[in-house]
Amino acid sequence: MSLDEAQRKKVAGWIAEGLKLSEIQNRLASELGVTLTYMAVRLLVDDLKLTPKDAEPPVSADRALSPGLSGAAGARPAAAQPGAAAPEAPLPAGGQVSVSVDKLARPGAFVSGKVTFSDGNQADWHLDQAGRLGLVPQKQGYRPPAEDLDEFRAALETELGKLGF
Repeated sequence: MSLDEAQRKKVAGWIAEGLKLSEIQNRLASELGVTLTYMAVRLLVDDLKLTPKDAEPPVSADRALSPGLSGAAGARPAAAQPGAAAPEAPLPAGGQVSVSVDKLARPGAFVSGKVTFSDGNQADWHLDQAGRLGLVPQKQGYRPPAEDLDEFRAALETELGKLGF
């Protein structure tokens, strides 16, 4: 299907606004009455010699996912590749919770690491393929304070975000 000049300019404007291809597909249908598949929209944008803007800055090579793996289960950041040693968990300063991510994930875990709570107790943590968090304290029966758990979740989210999760 070919678009007239006015429709092409609209598509170019949408690309300039930073819309994603799926959003352009939806707008073509709702505003112009043109129903196209996602692939057809992709080819249309290519034919118009337009390049969609990147939504996020490119990930550096040391944080990129392994070649051939997507963000699906089984993907690991480069820092969690086999053969690399696990880092030591740093001691928290001033009663804070500190989180580290292992370079080599535990068996059966998507990603794993260590946490040191404000009282100095340490635990191993892991996320499985379903995204469930597991916490294994080094002291049998230890339960971290509720405030530490909230801080742990926030620190974990920050650390995993740095690695591209």
